[in-house]
Amino acid sequence: MQKIPMTAKGASALRQELERLKMVERPKLSKAIAEARAHGDLRENAEYHAAREMQGFTEARIRDLENKLSNANIIDVTKIPHNGIVVFGTTVHVADENTGKESIYQLVGDDEADLKNNKISINSPIARALVSKHVNDFVEATIPSGVINLQIVKIEYI
Repeated sequence: MQKIPMTAKGASALRQELERLKMVERPKLSKAIAEARAHGDLRENAEYHAAREMQGFTEARIRDLENKLSNANIIDVTKIPHNGIVVFGTTVHVADENTGKESIYQLVGDDEADLKNNKISINSPIARALVSKHVNDFVEATIPSGVINLQIVKIEYI
């Protein structure tokens, strides 16, 4: 299977979620299932069925996280040479050529993407346009709302 790029912070967050699911949620669900079983007839026991369904979701998420972490190519952006080129993990300050509005994006893996926190997938149109560019370069990206033209103002390796 192909390795999936992931920042060190993103991998750490997935490890923390995995640990919580295994050490907190899994035992809690096992206890809830045992308590529901004690109530008797399982065919008409809504608490039992709800707990079993939640257990299924939790186990599926655990498998998903373990798979993602085992196939992760973890990249620590602080250890990347600071050569002024936009690469995976860098934080890029851009200005819209038309409006002058400035935006900041960190280029991350698909599982880490969170636009509210200015983290965009390396596979997004904007990120693909920015990769391999330098400060003061102009890029054009086709996004769902149309074409945008951006100028790279600053590149950070944080």
